[in-house]
Amino acid sequence: MKQFLGLVALTDILMIGGMVVTSLSAQAQTPLSIVYPPPEHQTTAEKIFFIGTASPQEQVFINDRPIKNRSSAGHFAPSLPLKIGENTFIIRHQDEEIEIKVTRNNPQPEVPKQLAFASDSLSPGVDISRLPNELICFGAVAPPDSNVMVRVGRSKILLLPQIESIELPPNSAVLTAENQPTIKSNLGKYQGCTALNIPRNYGKPLFELEKDGETITQAGKGEIQVLSPKDVKVIEVIADAGVARTGASTDHSRLTPLPKGTRARVTGQEGEWFRLDYGAWIKAEETKPVPGNIPPQSIIRSITSRQVESATEIIFPLQLPVPVEVEQKEDSITLTLHNTTAQTDTIHLDRDPIIKRLDWQQVSPTQIDYTFELHNQQQWGYDLHYEGTSLILSLRHSPQALSSSVGARLEYGNDNLIENKINDGNYQQPLKNIEILLDPGHGGQESGAKGPTGYPEKDINLLISKLVEQELIKLGAKVYLTREEDVDVSLEERVEMIDKIKPDLAISIHYNALPDSGDAENTQGISTFWYNTQAHAPAVFLHNYLVSKLNRPDYGTFWNNLALTRPHTAPSILLELGFMINPEEFEWITNAQEQQKLVKAIAQGIKEWFATVE
Repeated sequence: MKQFLGLVALTDILMIGGMVVTSLSAQAQTPLSIVYPPPEHQTTAEKIFFIGTASPQEQVFINDRPIKNRSSAGHFAPSLPLKIGENTFIIRHQDEEIEIKVTRNNPQPEVPKQLAFASDSLSPGVDISRLPNELICFGAVAPPDSNVMVRVGRSKILLLPQIESIELPPNSAVLTAENQPTIKSNLGKYQGCTALNIPRNYGKPLFELEKDGETITQAGKGEIQVLSPKDVKVIEVIADAGVARTGASTDHSRLTPLPKGTRARVTGQEGEWFRLDYGAWIKAEETKPVPGNIPPQSIIRSITSRQVESATEIIFPLQLPVPVEVEQKEDSITLTLHNTTAQTDTIHLDRDPIIKRLDWQQVSPTQIDYTFELHNQQQWGYDLHYEGTSLILSLRHSPQALSSSVGARLEYGNDNLIENKINDGNYQQPLKNIEILLDPGHGGQESGAKGPTGYPEKDINLLISKLVEQELIKLGAKVYLTREEDVDVSLEERVEMIDKIKPDLAISIHYNALPDSGDAENTQGISTFWYNTQAHAPAVFLHNYLVSKLNRPDYGTFWNNLALTRPHTAPSILLELGFMINPEEFEWITNAQEQQKLVKAIAQGIKEWFATVE
């Protein structure tokens, strides 16, 4: 606690947001509150914003400098620069004072000054396996002007100093328009690669550092293995949807999930990750070994289809479950089968409400692309699973209400359709038979972002979702909520609800924040996120509708790999309806009259979008 010299009054001690606030008077109109950053916060950002509030009648100072921009209610969100190491900030308002320490960590390993390798800098840092003659690369951080090499078996690889490199910021940088490549100094970084052609386990590489006549050695953490044919194993996916990625970490992009039962050869490994024969990586825990190491390959002959409730299922009879990929375009969907060779002469597809035509091509000896040309541009979701060794691709039909409208057009024409709608009540309830799932983000222990007063995002998400629910019910929709009170609901549970219900539209309701490097003081607006092609049209339409009708700032629409945008069984989007951390926008967010305008606009925007599609 801050010690004041020459003060004789007793101090009151207040606890606000987990921080100690010293106050010489209990009579302050609005206590000083700092919601962010939390105590002892650590970051790698070059600056940090301070989200908080205090009585608007008196100034707030940070390190004796007044905060210039505050909302009418006294909220603030200035950003201040950070130096590497510990940064101390004193926030003062009248006779209240808060001390916050923020540590800025250096994302780069510290280059040793003595003869040593930097901590955790030797790579690879996990066990790896590769096929013969594949490149294997090594790296280390050591004092400049050193000689660095690594011994693998009888091979000796020289690691060369890297002067500079082009580095990319994290994905979140696109949200703050700071995603440009930067040139970074590589002082002290050494790298080198080699190819090993003799299959065997080479054990841990031995790194050697020499400078000024002194030499040290250090063993790496991971063992190196070059695979022989007998070492190559076959695995089977045991997860309901195995997460396939472009590389051996969760930093790498997702590919089409692999249905349970999929088999593939393992052609490489990095720690807990397997590289599969078609190029994707998957966590070992999502697989199990299959006896024998014969490469899993299949032929395919005839293809058939069947119609089930609300969907068309296409059946691909295979000899075993092979890896698959899906690519969606506005008016088509392409299914790729890997490790498969066609012996196809006959395909049976009856007149279908969704599929216009099927084209296929053997693009390589082990890869086939099946492209389904569709009647309409808007897609409503797909699913993939294996029944035994047969792959089932399920394409959802248009919602019941839209299908009825299409039939009426064909039978009566547009003018009669309008009259028909009025007669059967659809005009009064335009969303009749439409199913919509609303997901109030966060909840329970997950509070989400917080506004300057500490008001949590989870509460406003639930409030707005329930109000939107009421408006949609008035329009005839059947509405589902992933939660109806302040409880914990995991992302997996929310996704499971979407996959089980298969709504005609799933919308996750959120309010926004920024990474530490963002400008909370000057960033406002609505943003919308989508992932699958089928969600693009509703995302863009609803986003533009809200921005226009509410006259709100436009923060943009984004393709984004989020848990609540990834479901492919229904068009799924995520709305960020404003920035909790912006002082001015927070007042709009918590205004009851503006909330009513918002929920009516969301409901009307949904209605208008459904009116544009068939």
